Amino acid sequence: MSGNHRELLQSLGVNLDLHDQLIAHNTKLHERTHVAQTCRPKAMGLFDEAFHASHGNRVAEIVEYRRNGGKSIGTFCIFVPDEIALAAGVLPIPLCGGSHWPVDYADKMFPREICPLVRSTFGMAFSNTCPYKKLKDAAVGETTCDAKKKAWDLLGFNVMEVPQKKNERDRDLWRAEVRAFREMVEQLSGKRLTLDSLRLEVRRQNRKRMLLQEINALRTATEPPISGLDALLVSQVALAMDVDAFIRAAAELLGELRERIEDDISAYETPGPRVLMAGTPSPLGNAKVHYAVESSGMRIVADESCTGSRYYRDLVDETPVTLEGLLDAVADRYFRIDCSCFSPNHERIEHLLDMAELYHVDGVVQNILSFCHGYNVEAKVVEQALQKRDIPMLKVVTDYSFEDLEQLRVRLEPFREILQAKTGASARAE
Repeated sequence: MSGNHRELLQSLGVNLDLHDQLIAHNTKLHERTHVAQTCRPKAMGLFDEAFHASHGNRVAEIVEYRRNGGKSIGTFCIFVPDEIALAAGVLPIPLCGGSHWPVDYADKMFPREICPLVRSTFGMAFSNTCPYKKLKDAAVGETTCDAKKKAWDLLGFNVMEVPQKKNERDRDLWRAEVRAFREMVEQLSGKRLTLDSLRLEVRRQNRKRMLLQEINALRTATEPPISGLDALLVSQVALAMDVDAFIRAAAELLGELRERIEDDISAYETPGPRVLMAGTPSPLGNAKVHYAVESSGMRIVADESCTGSRYYRDLVDETPVTLEGLLDAVADRYFRIDCSCFSPNHERIEHLLDMAELYHVDGVVQNILSFCHGYNVEAKVVEQALQKRDIPMLKVVTDYSFEDLEQLRVRLEPFREILQAKTGASARAE
């Protein structure tokens, strides 16, 4: 990290000694998991740079944005509509932590037996290792799980009420919440949202999502041109990177991946069973289970989490000609997110089964973050649906620590053998 960045971080109240430890820890893991891959696309270097810039250049960009009169909010979930915030001159900053390193610092306020995401996020804040702590004018939470809801109460954050069902009255409630969010960001920035400003941001976010759709569609190929680890990194970076910078980087990567498809260049040295990752998201800095799966000889060809297809699958309808109509279109797009907080959650099961068919998967790994009860309980429904399609499944419940990596491999390697035996039998039958 440059001297200028260290001075900037110090001015923001960051504990430089602890921050150095955090960066060294995350860099070591990134080199072990991502950089060590031997068949990576060259354009992935852009996303490695974005990963490292998250505590350097990106912080400087946000500081400059605020110096020029912009406002910013901290967010924790993909339910917060970026289009509306940006259209009102407010920059959303994702704050979810993906590192095990700071979790102990959260213990002075939170119990140890809760979601590692909450502990990681606030452990970084309480230890003064998060550079975004003083770069937000407000924080916006949402009601997708009990641990986060109670954290928002404890810390006095703004909260968007996400309904627990998807009936007409639930959609009306969500539309009202989206309009309340609009009022909040307008009040924060002192800038009125207009049809033109919202349409511009809708188009930018849709462009970002379409690039992610196109990149991930190439993973349906017999020889995927990008690994599951790198596809995850691209989606993680999409949440944090400047929108236009991401669009440029993603377009460059997409071009290279198309060339790799034409030249039959795989991201994997050896073929292995095709796996779909399902379940909880993996925020920037966390790729443990993806690494465990791929280093155990399997290929991750699809990811249905909030850092996977759930983030980019749906677009906002751009056709409404009034501001109110476009606001409804934005709200409806986010209402289609199939988080496990919804009950019943038929949409998620249908989407997952469609992905399993589209990506020709041999098996599914359910990656469940410790204490994430919604996804853990729903895992049984997923398992039952997969059994009807004769698709093997393995559920992994873990946190961000690498201490159980070898234990994970002990479970993953027999699962790989089951998939190999199954695909071998299918090939002989054909």
